[in-house]
Amino acid sequence: MSRVLALAPAPAATGSPVLPSRLPSLTGLRFFAALGVFFFHSSLTGPPALTPFDGRAREIWARIWSTTGSIGVSFFFLLSGFVLTHAARPGLRKRTFWRRRVVKLFPNHAVTWALAMVLFAAATSTWQQWLPNLLMVHAWFPYLDVYLSVNPPSWSLACELFFYLCFPFLHALLRRVDPARLWALALVLTAAIALVPAAAYGLLPGGTTPNGFPVSAEQFWAVYMFPPVRTLEFALGIVTALIVAAGKLPRIGVPAASALALAAWIGSMNVPWLYSHSAVTALPLALLIAAIAVRDLGGAGSVLHHPALLWLGEVSFAFYMVHGTVITSVKQLMGFERSFAVWQGAAIVVLYLGLSLALAWLLYAVVEKPAMRAWSRSRR
Repeated sequence: MSRVLALAPAPAATGSPVLPSRLPSLTGLRFFAALGVFFFHSSLTGPPALTPFDGRAREIWARIWSTTGSIGVSFFFLLSGFVLTHAARPGLRKRTFWRRRVVKLFPNHAVTWALAMVLFAAATSTWQQWLPNLLMVHAWFPYLDVYLSVNPPSWSLACELFFYLCFPFLHALLRRVDPARLWALALVLTAAIALVPAAAYGLLPGGTTPNGFPVSAEQFWAVYMFPPVRTLEFALGIVTALIVAAGKLPRIGVPAASALALAAWIGSMNVPWLYSHSAVTALPLALLIAAIAVRDLGGAGSVLHHPALLWLGEVSFAFYMVHGTVITSVKQLMGFERSFAVWQGAAIVVLYLGLSLALAWLLYAVVEKPAMRAWSRSRR
């Protein structure tokens, strides 16, 4: 097997100039995806109840953000495939690629894992729960107390790690597809994403998870957590990037793509629960990513290029990793059983957000950036 990761443009783009690797609008957009996950977790009614609201405000807050967590995660999975494909260059060794990806994930994960253990998780976690979490393999286990152990948002890292392992081989395979057939392949992947919840409803026992989701823990795992299933979205991101590189993207502007994504968000709140995670939103999100990337490649300006949004995009991974621990710890101090009126609840959400951003900046500056500088390149 070759030790070199051949990362070239799509066949139709052979001989064309190398496209710029930076897509600043997508960097800025990453924060909004992480913010959607944050608001979803701030709306959970539990148990344990992380929402600070009571009464009617509690119901409205939970309804508004009921699917933004899964939309944000799906966006990140699609974006991973798209950006890795867009930035791929010939001659990069697989070993180098894998090292850089692990260095990107693990230092932040290790620090937030330790923080969650100290603050609340050690009191209730066994080694069968915390060890798979630390090793980023916990999403492979179909048990709620394993795949949502310690720092629950970290389950997605097990999927990302699997994506990175597969990327050199997936990319090499998919870039050989005839550009004329890329859209057909994108539709096949979209159909496969939609078939997964249908299979889970039809083949797995139903029920309710201990934290109140309207499906069994096995159904939830099979559709939302299982890395090979989520690889369908990652592969769709790869194919979308190949479509852009081959010049096969229809003339769809960012406003139209945004409207389609917004309609998909609304639609996701009105379908059976397992379909709400990515079946309705995957293709619209892929089109939005592609439309924004094409605009950046054309040199057009965007509000997403604002330095503040670019900074928020840079710290979005750290924000994603710390926000669950912040929300859980603050609510634990207040009492999981306590709820508050609208203005008090809003102030608590702002407190959640402010503390999460402050810790995210610290994690990014002290852990993530130094780790990337120190370990992303071989010392040889």
